[in-house]
Amino acid sequence: MVDQPDSLEKKTAYWGVPWEEAYGYAQAVQVGNEIYVSGQLSHDSQGNLVAPADVDDAGKPREFSTMEAQMRTTYENLATLLGRFGATLDNVVEETLYVLDVDAAFAVAGKVRKAAYGKERPQCASNLIGVSRLAMPPQLIEIACKAVLRPRKDD
Repeated sequence: MVDQPDSLEKKTAYWGVPWEEAYGYAQAVQVGNEIYVSGQLSHDSQGNLVAPADVDDAGKPREFSTMEAQMRTTYENLATLLGRFGATLDNVVEETLYVLDVDAAFAVAGKVRKAAYGKERPQCASNLIGVSRLAMPPQLIEIACKAVLRPRKDD
């Protein structure tokens, strides 16, 4: 007989968008005082992409002018999701931005990130990675992060 390890106590959050069921995942998972957030994108409450890029017949973006709008909405979605755990963007310790065009992202990232975090120098480690494809053809950016809550006094 093999002893089963105690399973982790997890709290999860979902948006209720179609791709959660299709892919089978949680948008965010809290274990203890750590929150792991899956890649977020710029969607509204019905799961419609906000500021979608215009794509060609092959599904490739023609240009990247909506990068700023997608990035802003993605940070807004991150903040909303973190709020479900009693956290804010101030709790983020590491973020990873996956983008289709690094130059377009760099052109707007400083301004958008500073506004999202409300600080001239956001206090989190940040990675910006260029990728060849994201989940939806008109999607230009996806952001994943890890946040840490302050330990409770009774812990």
